[in-house]
This record gives sequence, C-alpha cells and structure tokens, in this order.
Amino acid sequence: MTENASTATPDQPATAGLRGGLGVAGVVFLVVAAASPLVAIGGALPVMMAIGNGAGAPVAYLAVTAVLLLFSVGYAEMSRHVQDAGAFYSYVTAGLGPVPGAGAAGVALLAYTAIQAAVYGLAGATLAQTVADLGGPGLPWWVWSGALLAVVALLGYRSIDMGIRVLAVLIVCEVGVVAVLAGAVLLQGGAEGLNAAPFTPGAFLSGSPGIGLMFAVACFIGFEATAVYGQEARDPRRTVPRATYTAVLVIGGFYALVSWALVMAVGAENARGAATADIEGLVFAVADRYAGSPVAAALQVLLLTSLFTALLAFHNTVARYLYALGRRGGALAPLGRAHPRHGSPHTASLTQTGSAAVLVGVFAAAGADPVGQVFTWMSGLATLGVLVLMMLVSIAIVVFFGRGAEHTGMWRTRAAPVLGTIGLAGTALLVLANFTTLIDGSTGLAVLLVLLLCASFAIGAVASALGRGRRAGGGPD
Repeated sequence: MTENASTATPDQPATAGLRGGLGVAGVVFLVVAAASPLVAIGGALPVMMAIGNGAGAPVAYLAVTAVLLLFSVGYAEMSRHVQDAGAFYSYVTAGLGPVPGAGAAGVALLAYTAIQAAVYGLAGATLAQTVADLGGPGLPWWVWSGALLAVVALLGYRSIDMGIRVLAVLIVCEVGVVAVLAGAVLLQGGAEGLNAAPFTPGAFLSGSPGIGLMFAVACFIGFEATAVYGQEARDPRRTVPRATYTAVLVIGGFYALVSWALVMAVGAENARGAATADIEGLVFAVADRYAGSPVAAALQVLLLTSLFTALLAFHNTVARYLYALGRRGGALAPLGRAHPRHGSPHTASLTQTGSAAVLVGVFAAAGADPVGQVFTWMSGLATLGVLVLMMLVSIAIVVFFGRGAEHTGMWRTRAAPVLGTIGLAGTALLVLANFTTLIDGSTGLAVLLVLLLCASFAIGAVASALGRGRRAGGGPD
C-alpha cells in the first residue's frame, strides 16, 4: 500500500503537486527552525532547571532523544512507502484506516495551530518589550504579532526554497552564537570545574523529573517536518530517513551539550537555585559573564529571529497538513491546490494565515497575557497533542507492515516501533501527571484542554465516517 501526494483526486489534477529542491540539509534546517534552539535554551531550559529536575536537565534531553530515535526507525521506514504532506495523518491513515487517520489530522491541526499561537504570543510580547527598551513606541503585543504574521504569510505563500534561504541564515547565526556561549563556559571550566554530576541517576531523579521530560518533549515539537516536506525533497526515499535521524541527533545532542554547559556555568549544586532566582535572564547573565556583553546582546536579538523562524516553520507545517487534507477531495478540495508558478500550497497557506490571525485576535480581545496564558496554555496543549500523534503513528506502523507491506526487517517495523510506543506512552503519562504545572496550576483548565484534544480527534473521525457513509450511499460529498 503506497500513498503518494501526487496521486490525483477528483478535485485536483495530478500535475499540480508541490515542488521544491530540498536536500537533507534543507529539511533539517526546517526541523531545527521549528525546534527553536534559542527559545528552548533561553526560555524552556531555565524553567526545566527551576521547577523540574535542576542539574539533571541534560539527561531529560538525552532520554527524549533516545525515545525519538526508536520512534524514528519505523517512521523512516514508513516514509519510503507513504509520501504525503500530511505525514503523521497520512501514516495513521495508511496503517489504521481513513477514519482514525482523519481523527489524527484533527489532533495534528489543533496541536500545530496551538503551538503557532503560543509562539505568536511570546514573539509579540518579546518584540514589544525589546522595542520599548530601545525607546520605541509602546505598542500592544498583538500589533507586533500581526506584523510578524504578515511576513510569515508572504514567505509561506511563496516557494519553500525561498523560505529555506531565510531560515538557513537565521538558524546558522542562532546556533553559532549559542555554541560560542557553550564553548566559552566549557573552556573556562564553569563555576566549579567541569564534571559529570548532571548525568548521574541522582541528578536526573531529583526534584520533578517528569516536568523535565515534559519540557524536553516540547523542545522537539516540529520533529514531524522531516516527512511533511517529502514531496518537496529531491529524493524523498533517501532524504526523509536521513533527515529524520540527523534532526533527532543534532537537536538532542545540541540541547544536551548546551544544557550541561549552562549547569556547569552556575554549578550543579546551585543549578536549581540560580534558575529559580532568574528564570528569564539566566542564559543572558551567563553569556555576559563567560562570553562578554556583545554575545549577550547578540543572544537577545537572535531570540527574536528564533521566534520568527519557529513561526515560519510551524506555518509551513500546518499549511501542508491542510494541503494533504485537500488532496483527499470533498469539501476541503480547494485547499489541495498548489500554486502553478511557486509550487507552494498557497490556498492552504492563506487559510492558515487567516486562522492564526483569528486566534491572535481572540486572545487580544480577551485581554490574555501573551506569555503567562497564550504561550503557556497553548504549549501545554501542543505538547500533549504531539505525543498522542506519535503513539498513533507507532501503532499504525506496526499494523501497516503487519499486513504484508514490503520492508527491510523486523527491527524497523516491529521491535523499534513497539519500544518507541512504550517510551512515548510513559512520557505521555508523565506529561499528564504534571500537566497542571505547565499551564499555571489550573486543574479545570487542564481538563478542558485534554477534552479539547479528545474532541478534535472525535470531530475528525466522525466527519470522515459520515463523509464515507454519504459516498457509499450515493449522496453528495
């Protein structure tokens, strides 16, 4: 069973598919952009250290990396058989059928729309504060979010190759400056000399390791992009598997190294206290102390570019999900049209821009705090949603190859996916156990968001089932 996005539907000619010349490096750039290294290091890491497992944060990254590598084995094998911009949704459809697949699409759209809304909140607030600090006008956060949305809309409408050029420059600068910071700390020996204390079981299990794992998972959101861009890759059967493994190893290794350097900068014994005392400014204070004020200033500027690259990456992911749904035909068929000149999912991209604008407008009208509410709530919802999606994909992979599809071995199609499912399920349970911490301690809100996630799956599945029933009965689509 092979599913290819270039297959014609009743509403979309086969010749109007997405186009691009992405190689392994290009796809990895898109994944790293979604992972937002500086947002993760400057924002999530200090929180992990403060309310999670303190000095044990590096092991949280390594543990999540190990689970995702297991998941990647079956995921990469599946990418050789299913090439579609829907990725997670398409894989679940291929393995478990169209109804669960549509449910997965509902979860994916909710999760990625949520994380994009979260980043718009954080980006708008950060840009507003930066402009005000520089003596500029004190405009509301949503004004700056709207300006960023307009730029993202322009780049999302055009060819993916154009977006890649912008992302490549920004990501290289961002990763480079963070690497300079980590190198400066390690070369100077940190606060108490370099040691392996953060990698001990005692450090990992201290405090709340579940919270540490939860934030580590959030730092990998966007990982799916390796397959999302398969149709726009030069050789998807080679590019997607290679990009998948490369992205997981690069992101996980980089986060583990930089988090170790940050712990060494303040001392393993003092890690929790230092992070608690200055969550927002910890990384910049460490940069100023070990690498100098120019590096600290560069980090503050690049935090804004990191937020922008994340917005562009998530926009592209959601647009391709909508495009994949449109390619299935029916009422959503207009979303499955590619631009005749740019080869981009332009209609889906414009639709995604509209939905993001509505979300930003709703939060702005409600007077929501862009960081404490928009970013925190939506990040929590997205983290749980992506974990659910990956578990569904792992199960779908086992079922797909169990039906006799050609494959390269039991490890890739049985053992690794099963182990990955177990690891993902354990992580999801830890996330649920600590979910209220991620969304500011509100049990009622936690229940509401979990119900929203369940509803998104149910709505997608029921809509698919009803649509199939009408077609089987000869009614209109």
